[in-house]
Amino acid sequence: MRIGFIGLGNMGGPMASHIVEAGHDVTVYDMKKEAAAPQLGKGARWADSPMAVAAASEIVFTSLPGPKEVEAVALGEAGLLQGAAQGMVYIDLSTNSPTLVRHIAEVYQERGLHVLDAPVSGGPIGAQQATLAVMVGGDRAVYDRVKPVLDAIGNKVSYVGAIGSGAIAKLVHNMIAICTQAILAEGLTLGVKAGVEPEPLRKAIADGAVGQGLMLNYMVPNVVFKGDFDTVRFALRLARKDIGLASTLGREYEVPMKVANIVEQDLVEAMAKGWGDRDSTVPFQLQEERAGVKVRQS
Repeated sequence: MRIGFIGLGNMGGPMASHIVEAGHDVTVYDMKKEAAAPQLGKGARWADSPMAVAAASEIVFTSLPGPKEVEAVALGEAGLLQGAAQGMVYIDLSTNSPTLVRHIAEVYQERGLHVLDAPVSGGPIGAQQATLAVMVGGDRAVYDRVKPVLDAIGNKVSYVGAIGSGAIAKLVHNMIAICTQAILAEGLTLGVKAGVEPEPLRKAIADGAVGQGLMLNYMVPNVVFKGDFDTVRFALRLARKDIGLASTLGREYEVPMKVANIVEQDLVEAMAKGWGDRDSTVPFQLQEERAGVKVRQS
């Protein structure tokens, strides 16, 4: 297929190379022409603008720093829209604003063009090894048609939903990862200051439920998605005890634990509702009530 690729940085460069290596006819563009050297060396062609990339391509990918850059390339002067032929598919791999993606999709639809938002996760190593997770939003039929090309850049390509869904999934993913880093910092500093060596502490955590992904891979689909907070696997009152003991230890060793303290207050609130003998996942219900939505999957 005739593929265009714009944005050849630490993520985009390796992804574009994989598409070239998959045998596609690839045209590339970047603000710095020297960034395209690896792809040009593999047989890709250079274009002088996003508009020229679109004119040469059936599918165009962008891998850009953020919404400002995506908007400029997708809608700006000498941008993709100026060179695209009817039926072209535009796939944005950037971590982007769902609102902007949806706006671009509306504008493109009026011109007979298709848009998918397909942000990726896995970092530069994943990009180099083609092991990225690719989270795709947009028309399912378009996704099915272009999936073989997406498979060239990642081995975990999944359809998330309507346009904007990929961007939403990526933002939720990154938010959880960033917040997890904060609680890891609290936990590891507490453990080390209380007297445990870093590596044995890390291994103990990795060998337990946290490291095995019990919450995301079992509790969320089998408990939260079903709203089954009354089948007790580990009682809330016991979780309240445990986080209370951890908070006490933090005070004893003067370790700031902002995230743990906020979570402890949620458990206190749930206990005050008389939920002590319900499952320890029941604080999910507190957040559902605050957000005005239930996280359920039939």
